[in-house]
Amino acid sequence: MSQGNSQDEPRAKTRFGYHRHADQSRLGADIAIHPVVVVGAGPVGLSLAIDLAQRGQPVVLLDDADRIGEGSRAICFSKRSLEFWDRLGVGQRMVDKGVVWQVGKIFHGASLLYQFDLLPEQGHKRPAFINLQQFYAEAYLVDRVGELPAISLRWRNKVVGLERRNDQVVLSIETPEGPYRIGASYVVACDGARSTLRQMVGAEFAGQVFEDQFLIADVKMTAEFPTERWFWFDPPFHAGRSALLHKQPDDVWRIDLQLDRDADPVAERHPENVRPRIARMLGHDHFDFEWISLYKFQCRRMASFLHGRVIFAGDAAHQVSPFGARGANSGLEDAENLGWKLDRVLRRTSPETLLESYNTERSQAADENIRESTRSTDFMAPNSPCEARLRKVVLSLAKETEFGKRMVNGGRLSVPSIYQTPLSTADCEDWRGGPRPGASMVDAPISKPGGEASYLTDAFVDAGRGFALVAFADGEAIDLPEEVAMIPIGSAGLSDAAGLLAARYDARPGTAYLLRPDGYVAARFRHPTRSAIEAALLRASGNN
Repeated sequence: MSQGNSQDEPRAKTRFGYHRHADQSRLGADIAIHPVVVVGAGPVGLSLAIDLAQRGQPVVLLDDADRIGEGSRAICFSKRSLEFWDRLGVGQRMVDKGVVWQVGKIFHGASLLYQFDLLPEQGHKRPAFINLQQFYAEAYLVDRVGELPAISLRWRNKVVGLERRNDQVVLSIETPEGPYRIGASYVVACDGARSTLRQMVGAEFAGQVFEDQFLIADVKMTAEFPTERWFWFDPPFHAGRSALLHKQPDDVWRIDLQLDRDADPVAERHPENVRPRIARMLGHDHFDFEWISLYKFQCRRMASFLHGRVIFAGDAAHQVSPFGARGANSGLEDAENLGWKLDRVLRRTSPETLLESYNTERSQAADENIRESTRSTDFMAPNSPCEARLRKVVLSLAKETEFGKRMVNGGRLSVPSIYQTPLSTADCEDWRGGPRPGASMVDAPISKPGGEASYLTDAFVDAGRGFALVAFADGEAIDLPEEVAMIPIGSAGLSDAAGLLAARYDARPGTAYLLRPDGYVAARFRHPTRSAIEAALLRASGNN
């Protein structure tokens, strides 16, 4: 039974309440030991718990609140996140409620500099992005959690102590009925940028905090603006600064306005001070406030996301500026990367060292996101006269040249990470395209044997939750290892009538791609053999 109201009204005020658990009745040293405890019921923690539960792992999910977070917060969710949520059983619900968009426009003053399309080609199941208030996303994930008996979601359970042992982690938890303790083989900290678990393990959160301040206002109004991302440099309604406009569901619009560094953060939040700014932007004051907040850019990360049996993900592990939609989406990629690896380690089908690849790959991604976020910040809010002059020249060039447009940085949008993976002999062959090992799978339209239209991402879901081989064998038999599922493309299986799948994978008869359980390419082959597939499988699963 779902734990939340399944209707589509705003969910920020939904309270779930505290419920006593049998673990709290244990006395003294007799504590319950669980395979995984996830701390933090935000989008990352909820998604990870669902992924693990669908893989058959019991999960305890703790949150110190008893309701979904206030305000819209994260609103832009990427195609990659939607594909992950499809595998969790909530993707369609997110898309149905969300505002679909793929076009962005950059303005300088009142003039359009250029526009871009984030998904110019056809034949993908999911859009480039949807805009959806975070409280909706969390509510739908909570509803999905309520359908999975393997997840014990415990509200108003605050972690106040952590003891690391060789074979487990013991958590001390405070509740309205007093404290109790539980143990776990692994604890995953998804408890946000102010992570208490990060403090408990004594880890630093190093990086840069920018002094520039930005105002966020979610306003409810009826407007004829298109469903596009609009970003201004030096707009006439906010001279010398930048601004951003996005549409959300329910006739709510997200507006970001750059403020002076020395602006009073308390005074700037007052609605009577915010209203004139928004009215100048819109040309009217026929709107209501849904949410107002202020923030500063922060680009920080932990040196390591692994601390023994305590693993960090999402904002607890790394933090970037909100421009570019890299925060929530990178956190969801953390969950996607970690879930299958933790499952294999718990099942002892892979060694514990497989978790080191989570730290390596997601550290690469965090560094990339921080680098891009810092560049966006430096361009939007120059820190020196030289940077200001450079931006002025670039904006001038962008009016007339294509290379100038490419240099403009109004927050480059999140894209799937590409992990630096050692290439095998097969990758020394002639590849003119297609996703390389370490890149995420690319979607394309297909038809099922009965003629029903579908997508490669659907076929991947149908193949199970493990490794899968996308094989353009055209009837040729391939001797597969037992744990690898087959996704046959050609006369004996799924049809690529439009030819888009073969084009996107640079495929010819005999080509095959080995996909990891998270949909990333583990290896690719022109003529796969069982021994080559087994070698790739051993590498990807940490068993080599």
